Amino acid sequence: MADLFGVALRGTGSALPDRVVPNAEFTDRYRLDTSDEWIRTRTGIRERRFVGPGESAASLATAAGCRALAAAGVAPDDLD
Repeated sequence: MADLFGVALRGTGSALPDRVVPNAEFTDRYRLDTSDEWIRTRTGIRERRFVGPGESAASLATAAGCRALAAAGVAPDDLD
């Protein structure tokens, strides 16, 4: 019979881009014929997050991973 390995979720982490784009900025920039209220009532979206200079999926994943390790009380060198 095969050996079974246990898995435990010990910590989680998340990261968001710094740049917050509210509906008003979004509609003004792209000259959309809509409003913040129209978007909110139909989609529930109040704002978006856009990556800025120096941010990427990799940098956000790194930040989230570091937070998960800290939450778990695990040092990076302890991972295999």
